[in-house]
Amino acid sequence: MTIPGSLSRRDLFTKIGILLNGIVGAVLAIPVVRYLLSPVAHERKGDYESWVTLGDLAQFPSGQTRLASYRNPVVSPTDGETADIPCWVRNVDGQTFQVFAINCAHLGCPVRWFPQSSLFMCPCHGGAYYQDGSRASGPPERGLFEYHYRIESGRLFINAGEMPTPGSPTASNIVTEIRPCV
Repeated sequence: MTIPGSLSRRDLFTKIGILLNGIVGAVLAIPVVRYLLSPVAHERKGDYESWVTLGDLAQFPSGQTRLASYRNPVVSPTDGETADIPCWVRNVDGQTFQVFAINCAHLGCPVRWFPQSSLFMCPCHGGAYYQDGSRASGPPERGLFEYHYRIESGRLFINAGEMPTPGSPTASNIVTEIRPCV
């Protein structure tokens, strides 16, 4: 029996259940809302336009390709060692350089330079690239991604704020034409 004007046991537990479900729903909604609003809260800083040094020009002898690395300018405290990004630097003739992203254009596996054959090789699916970064064989449909570079005071700098990918405005070696095999 219930006293007139008071809650029944069923109504009390229903209201408590609704209250607890509302609290759980709000707690679960906070990360979702935070994720959706993160582009608004985190504006692009000037780090995306950063020029990062790879070292002195003497580190990259003429006619050779060397592995270099740089610290990602767009880094968070939790990135740790993953913020150190490797790249391949090719000194073409002492004044002209090519700086390639280490990732294969197929699925992003790290490519390796083989000076004996003058090829970059991808271990994942057998992709091969010539020394100028263009596609030699295998599944990749395009050459390696290149960074824009500049030389200042005997040091090599790359535009490292934005990773070279097909969607980025700084990308080079983009496939602009697809021709049928004859």
